[in-house]
Amino acid sequence: MDAVEAVLEQWRREVPDLDVSPIGVVGRLLRLSRLWDKAIKDFLGEHGLEPGEFDVLSTLRRSGEPYELTAGAFLRASLVTTGAITLRVDRMAAKGLVTREPDPADRRSVRIRLTPHGLEVIDRVLPLHLANHARLLDALAPADRDRLATVLAALLEAQGDTPAR
Repeated sequence: MDAVEAVLEQWRREVPDLDVSPIGVVGRLLRLSRLWDKAIKDFLGEHGLEPGEFDVLSTLRRSGEPYELTAGAFLRASLVTTGAITLRVDRMAAKGLVTREPDPADRRSVRIRLTPHGLEVIDRVLPLHLANHARLLDALAPADRDRLATVLAALLEAQGDTPAR
């Protein structure tokens, strides 16, 4: 029995006329999210990164060479606020992970670019990060992981979480 099942049993006893079964899914997803957020934050901290910094590095890395995006394109790809990205990029520039350069095509815009050091960091940490994610899913067989990914994708789509254009 997990912690959520204990909560469900209490609610079933106290309010037997209500269907508390949604707590079984939502409660577990929320608990897993908190547990995994901490595990991922701790893992990245061991590599001198915060989760937001890793998001910036990975967004730029997966954009392909020259590993840069305009600030607007970056905001659409990462779904963070302008203020949050500005502070994050400032801290990362101070660490030598990224640069902020004027866009030659539009003087009002800037480009965020991985530095050689930033590229080295993401290329070194990414395989370890993926192994850490796999470790978090060790309790599931590969077929169960695939089914869960499909079900979660359907829930995300139903909530309007689709790729930015």
